[in-house]
Amino acid sequence: MQIIDSHQHFWKYNSKDFDWITDGMSVIRKDFLPAELQSVYKANDVEGCVAVQVNQTEDENNFFLSFADQFDFIKGIVGWVDLMAENIEERLTYWHQHKKIKGFRHILQGEKDRVLMLKPSFTNGISFLKKFDFTYDILIFPDQLQHALELVKLFPDQKFVIDHLAKPYIKAGKIDDWKKDTGQFKHHENVYCKISGMVTEADWKNHSSETFKPYIDVVTETFGTKRMMFGSDWPVCLVAATYDQVLQIAANYFLSFSSTEKDDIFYNNAVVFYNLPGVLHK
Repeated sequence: MQIIDSHQHFWKYNSKDFDWITDGMSVIRKDFLPAELQSVYKANDVEGCVAVQVNQTEDENNFFLSFADQFDFIKGIVGWVDLMAENIEERLTYWHQHKKIKGFRHILQGEKDRVLMLKPSFTNGISFLKKFDFTYDILIFPDQLQHALELVKLFPDQKFVIDHLAKPYIKAGKIDDWKKDTGQFKHHENVYCKISGMVTEADWKNHSSETFKPYIDVVTETFGTKRMMFGSDWPVCLVAATYDQVLQIAANYFLSFSSTEKDDIFYNNAVVFYNLPGVLHK
């Protein structure tokens, strides 16, 4: 089975830009660059990846593009652009010339304004994405799922993907509200979901594949095998699990699924959603 990792990050660490990395996360207080990930991928038979923004600057887009020029396994980039800028169409026109830029993301989970995504200045930016065939990654906490639902209803032809299952409260064992809100995306076929980021929402030192089963059950029921994609969230995942452990959690869950379904979840859906180079498996 070939694998595309739909969600990982690169960075050169400094305490100012990465102040979200707490003392308890000290294992990731260092640089994480493509050469290291390339060796991780070789050990786990991963063909390629989508590199996702970390800092909200356009400079980081160029940082990622420089890596993509050197490493073919970086198939696509989810960058950052100020969606609320008055010149947003001009900026999207500029980034469109860089074919490895596939879409954009904003760190909505960290915004004090929990409904920022529904403000006219923000939705104006979203309204231009489809013109350039750009995707949008929705990074939120569960309290924002209802707002995200309103957002995707406004743009039924725009491709969206919910990162990290919207970060359910796995450590606390809370599932009911998140399950209800997630289920409302079932018939919005323009919305996908990444099977990613789960280990960091669990008890970092005490989890197993069974810990995550109820949450993946919900996502599988809601999105189906054509609208889910595997992502590692490397290197953030390393605070709670190794790369192969993260991959194994997903592999174990989908073990009994058909080879076609597994090809979709671990490869095809990422290729289709992000318009990546690659031959679909059938």
